[in-house]
Amino acid sequence: MIALAAADYRAALPAGGRLLGLDVGTKTIGTALCDAGWSFASPAQLVRRTKFTKDRDALVALSVQQQVVGWVIGLPLNLDGTDSPRTQSIRAFARNCVEAGYPILLWDERWSTVSAERALIEQDISRAKRADRIDNHAAATILQAAIDALAMG
Repeated sequence: MIALAAADYRAALPAGGRLLGLDVGTKTIGTALCDAGWSFASPAQLVRRTKFTKDRDALVALSVQQQVVGWVIGLPLNLDGTDSPRTQSIRAFARNCVEAGYPILLWDERWSTVSAERALIEQDISRAKRADRIDNHAAATILQAAIDALAMG
């Protein structure tokens, strides 16, 4: 099940439970986890991309280990809200992840990387360390926005 709206996604989930946020790039997948009450999101581990099956298996293993009930995948729309070539790639990634058995919410990720970068700069993290952490922090930004919307509905 792939949802585009928080209300539809919420209906597909049990009452609460941890969610996994994903910032899917061409070389890495940033991940973040939230608490079971959908209050806060935190950066998790970085998955280095190899082959899709191995990438998905790593995400499933993390999900099982952390008792995750659903995935939130960042959707990189153009600034005007239209699809980009990268958006189509993420939609295909999500369709291929459905067989993992987790409900998926595609969430608008415009500005997530910029927001994550600013937060890391405010924490006085060096440029080299920011490069290693940016994808996981972007995933946390995406997941936080989604759980904020889920908590309202």
